[in-house]
Amino acid sequence: MEILIGVLGVIVVLVALMAGSIVIQNQKPQITLGLENGKLREIPSKPNCVSTQTAYENKRIEPLNFKDSLESSKMAMKKALQEYGGIEIKKEEANYIYAIATTSKMKYHDDIEIYFDDSTKLIQYRSASRAGYSDMGLNRERYEKLVEAYGKN
Repeated sequence: MEILIGVLGVIVVLVALMAGSIVIQNQKPQITLGLENGKLREIPSKPNCVSTQTAYENKRIEPLNFKDSLESSKMAMKKALQEYGGIEIKKEEANYIYAIATTSKMKYHDDIEIYFDDSTKLIQYRSASRAGYSDMGLNRERYEKLVEAYGKN
């Protein structure tokens, strides 16, 4: 019986440490955000992220074309973010949006960056989960829904 209690105690401690680690990771972005040399920064090697500008083939998504102008493209994307729900824009510049998506069940945070490249008329996108290793495809799925909403706006 003492061994069973000891094993259960170890399991409880390990679960508490894992949960604490996820809470700490979820507090702030794990990398520096923003543009670097006119591009979004590279995503981590973990499978919980996607980007239009990554070197990782399995994490690459296609950039979006501008609508009529930078302004109309940005307004359509902001509307798509709002329609998706659970996304809060934290920083907005003339050609850049930084937002945080919060998952409904576990309240995990994903950092979303959108760069409106006026020289190529393309919208570059990057999304990465702050905590954990896998996102079970959520970042890619969210992007696909945003693409759909952007197309309708």
